[in-house]
Amino acid sequence: MSSRRTRQRTAVLRVLTGCQDFVSAQELHALLTEADVPIGLTTVYRALRDLEATGGVDVVRDEAGERLYRPRPADGHRHYLICRCCGRSRPVDSEIVERWADRVGADTGFAAVEHTVELTGICGDCQPATDEGEPPPCHWEPARDRARSCAS
Repeated sequence: MSSRRTRQRTAVLRVLTGCQDFVSAQELHALLTEADVPIGLTTVYRALRDLEATGGVDVVRDEAGERLYRPRPADGHRHYLICRCCGRSRPVDSEIVERWADRVGADTGFAAVEHTVELTGICGDCQPATDEGEPPPCHWEPARDRARSCAS
């Protein structure tokens, strides 16, 4: 994070680390408030921005464009497959994407090439039975369901 590691920022990281899937800043703020951590939403956004700048979190966008955060593993940047129905996320092997991005940079003479790869699908739990046809409409409430994936 940035140069100062405040009590609030430590709490943001602790609660975020307890989440299995991606969460928004507002969801994270709600979890902190439920845990009786006195923190403002602006401080949560600032802490997440600092974590992103220092490589401490992976960031994806949901279908509405909202940024969602998940702690970055110690071994570095990952790509995820995210269920469009329930929001579950799974890391995927993305070595080919990393090599491709490096090659594009080298071939074009660009330096510090960054990339964003967003993979979405419908997980096995949300898929309809083979005789049901189309997937059922999702009745996912992101804040409630993602909050369930976080340890208190």
